[in-house]
Amino acid sequence: MAGLFAGIGGVELGLERALGNQVETLTFCEWWEPAQSVLRARFHGVPIEPDVREMKRLPEGTNLVTAGFPCTDLSQAGRTAGIGGVNSGLVVNVFRLLEDARHRGGALPTLLIENVPNMLALDRGKAMSYLISEIEALGYAWAYRVVDSRFTGVPQRRRRVILLASVDLDPRRILFADDAGDRSEDFREDMFGFYWTEGLRGLGWAQDAVPTLKGGSTVGIPSPPAVWVRDAAPGRRLVKPSVEDAEEMQGFDRGWTDVDHLSPRRNGPRWKLIGNAVTVGVSRWVGSRLNDPGEPVTDFRPWTPGSGSWPTAAAGQKGMIAVPESLSEFPMHADYSHLGDIIDTQNADALSLRGAKGFWSRLQRGNLGQYPGFRAAVQEHINDLEYALAG
Repeated sequence: MAGLFAGIGGVELGLERALGNQVETLTFCEWWEPAQSVLRARFHGVPIEPDVREMKRLPEGTNLVTAGFPCTDLSQAGRTAGIGGVNSGLVVNVFRLLEDARHRGGALPTLLIENVPNMLALDRGKAMSYLISEIEALGYAWAYRVVDSRFTGVPQRRRRVILLASVDLDPRRILFADDAGDRSEDFREDMFGFYWTEGLRGLGWAQDAVPTLKGGSTVGIPSPPAVWVRDAAPGRRLVKPSVEDAEEMQGFDRGWTDVDHLSPRRNGPRWKLIGNAVTVGVSRWVGSRLNDPGEPVTDFRPWTPGSGSWPTAAAGQKGMIAVPESLSEFPMHADYSHLGDIIDTQNADALSLRGAKGFWSRLQRGNLGQYPGFRAAVQEHINDLEYALAG
């Protein structure tokens, strides 16, 4: 396989965990030096191309291309500039390289894309229509599905589109062969994750999980979520996961990004690397099904694109599109790691007095954070820190 927009190798690591020596990474393409440092440390000897725009061709023998192309212009947290944005527009180079592979007479590689769900709605569906038109022009059959990373057992509510396109297998047998349905009964009520940097329009509230880990601000300031620990001691009610906790909540080994000069605090490179990564267990699930395709567990109905959002799952070929009749965002229910299994709540950094006060101020100006006991816990946390500071 060839990993384009590779980040820290979440897709490739998951595929390797699923397929073992059946898969070999021939090359990475990644422009950001901190990410390159991680790739060099964790995938010894694999060459790294620094610029997809200057990449001439895929390595000989490539039969799988992975492309987690930048979501900066597709994410609701980004500039929503669409597929023509400066960063997301780089995906045209994926199609250029695939077209080159086809012209050279080899088998067209299978394509695996990961991106944010907002790509389905952006520009009234035009971004997704563009991607599908380019995929079909190459002769692919395709399928995609929105999945929630919690299905892999990690306590992070992270929704992502996984799209698979192939000329020699039916992608529906990979992405639609599993469905376990809702797993809310697995989530405890002792800890809740939220974003304390927000408070007017959204908290990213999650039970027994953190909301989607983010790359941080545009100037590299880390943006970890906070966790409300309901029965914690004074001063420990609101804590923040460490960068190693975040690595584990993305399915990596703890310390995966602890290479070379990368600090968890200096300009936040490790937080950004983790927040931009693909959850390892998601690609591991895809890899397991690539190794053992199944039959779709759902019926399909025809669907025609209009001037609006695309559905959360669909498949197609040669201009014909079908939508699953029923499919959840949880293909399976891997053993769940609760927040308390990952975060050491006794030693984790507490949310600072300044941070808690700023968050509390924003809460007062809106109607968010109304879960029973939460607002009182925020006020108590502030009181506890003020008391400790005074004493």
